[in-house]
Amino acid sequence: MVTDPPDPPTGGTAAPEDLYVVTDLGTLKAFSHPLRLRLHRALAVAGTATASQLARQAGEAVSLVSYHLRKLADHGLIQEVSGRSGDSRERWWAPVRGRVTAPDEEFGGAQERAAAHGAVTRLINRQRADMLERYADEQAAWGEEWRGAAFSAEFVPLLTPEETAGLGAELRAVVAKWQARARAAREAGGTEGMKDREAVSVHLNGFPFRP
Repeated sequence: MVTDPPDPPTGGTAAPEDLYVVTDLGTLKAFSHPLRLRLHRALAVAGTATASQLARQAGEAVSLVSYHLRKLADHGLIQEVSGRSGDSRERWWAPVRGRVTAPDEEFGGAQERAAAHGAVTRLINRQRADMLERYADEQAAWGEEWRGAAFSAEFVPLLTPEETAGLGAELRAVVAKWQARARAAREAGGTEGMKDREAVSVHLNGFPFRP
């Protein structure tokens, strides 16, 4: 299970090469709530945000969002950042890492650990499918240029386990190259460097199956 939020466009501490490796059950369970997963993704996109901003985006009560943000912070998945507002009552949050992974081998032993890992993996996959369906419903609003740029594809090569691992590594390297390009544009041009850029959801899956 790996979550790969996009490189934060403004002010966040997370970067795609940063990797938070989850090995304990408590931290994994902190990700098992759908709203917490959405909040972590939203923070990765925004870089930094307050509970009020995230609540408006999620359509949830500020008190509920604040509660779930604190739970994520308790497990070191996000952190409070200072200096973003003159209002001391406003707490700003940022992701600690750009990527979060819970390796299968860390949760393949005890039944409770394996079950929790499976539940979080299914939750992530459901949310990714929901994001794709939402785009399908809303694609007309994105305009001709974005509709022409968006892509979806399926390939079914016959591979060995070693080759599958190599393919995954190469695909992740390609995405990292484009993330680095976006970072360079932002650092070189500030707001102008981010013109016409949007968070693009890229999902990579490679697994064996039998028809």
